Amino acid sequence: MGFKVSASTWVRKHDSILFYSKGEKKTFNRLFRPYSVDYAKRARKDPDGREWVDQSLGHMSGEAKRQLLEQGRAFITSSGGIRKKQYLDEMQGEALGDIWDDILPINSQALENLRYETQKPEALLDRIIKASSNPGDLVADFFCGSGTTLAVAEKLGRHWIGCDLSKWAIQVTRKRLLQIEGCKPFEILNLGNYERHKLAANGHWERYVQFILQLYRAEAVTGFATLHGKKARAYVHVGSVDSPVTMREIRQTLKEAQAAGVREVHFLGWDFEMGLHDLVSQVGEDYGVKARLVSIPREALEVTNPAKEEVRFFDLNYLELEHEVNGRKATVRLKDFIIANPEYLPDEVREKIKKFTDYIDYWAVDWDYKDDTFHNGWQSFRTRKNPRLETKATHTYEQPGRYKVLVKVVDIFGNDTTKMVEVEIK
Repeated sequence: MGFKVSASTWVRKHDSILFYSKGEKKTFNRLFRPYSVDYAKRARKDPDGREWVDQSLGHMSGEAKRQLLEQGRAFITSSGGIRKKQYLDEMQGEALGDIWDDILPINSQALENLRYETQKPEALLDRIIKASSNPGDLVADFFCGSGTTLAVAEKLGRHWIGCDLSKWAIQVTRKRLLQIEGCKPFEILNLGNYERHKLAANGHWERYVQFILQLYRAEAVTGFATLHGKKARAYVHVGSVDSPVTMREIRQTLKEAQAAGVREVHFLGWDFEMGLHDLVSQVGEDYGVKARLVSIPREALEVTNPAKEEVRFFDLNYLELEHEVNGRKATVRLKDFIIANPEYLPDEVREKIKKFTDYIDYWAVDWDYKDDTFHNGWQSFRTRKNPRLETKATHTYEQPGRYKVLVKVVDIFGNDTTKMVEVEIK
């Protein structure tokens, strides 16, 4: 949105929206907008104040014209013709055409503005969705960005599906949806498992390992069962494409590293067994080997030339919780959060960090985790309107028992960190 200036061609004063249909049978709802000031100026008033504009009666019969005159809904012109009075309060407005010049770019101070580079005004998506769908229909945006399409679809009573390659886009969209009053429950799914299999398609494990090592700027090594590469003085273990790195896997690798005199091992994984971060340092000390957990970024799936393209690998963050039980009420508090790679922070962001919660953009709690899908039972997140982050969450259980409480934190890079505690309700 907005004009684009170029010295080599005409000033571009419009964007084009492409309108496609799968077949002849399609949804199209005619939309109207309020009449322009110039159009309204044409209106005349009856003695009671009602405004109207005159319209042609076309091929209307003489009897019909007579009835309109009797009802006061037509008048005789100075030349003896008959014109219809079309009252403005009975009209839907001006029918929209294919030039939309009434939707302005998002104001920099507007609460709607999420400072997302490609964000579009909600008014634009409101018009598109109303025209091409009905309440209850399904709306899809496969490059959802800041989530404008999904937010508007939710407000208009449509079902929706959104996709994006950027984990930060998903985080921005999640927070945006949660701010909609009465927003229906939704689920965030990660298709990474399916995409990862392409890296090791047809059993090409060695090719997959080499690909990851190149991205990590490590060299492949041979002669080991669990050590796959070397980066400077550290050796590298690459985790499977379809399962998390486990404690058993780490112990096997550290045992082999110890026997070979290796002093440091980096464990690269897409996922890690729950609670691994809290134990890995001690396990490493048991073997006399420094163990470092490194997350393989989802962006690795988009790389076509690992020797030339770069992606950032993040160490696992550290999350410390406090919890207490009082009767059937459980409370979880954020005690500490250490971001593993502060060197990636821009200087202007680093200067604003005063406490550990400044690294956190969002956190949520599943009060009864069943080792499957994370069910959001409580959340706190920052917005432009309210940047304050709650650090304590409380829940009252209806039934006694032992419950797994899973806490998920999303940092300012968009990376997830999870930690589980168990509570016993009596």
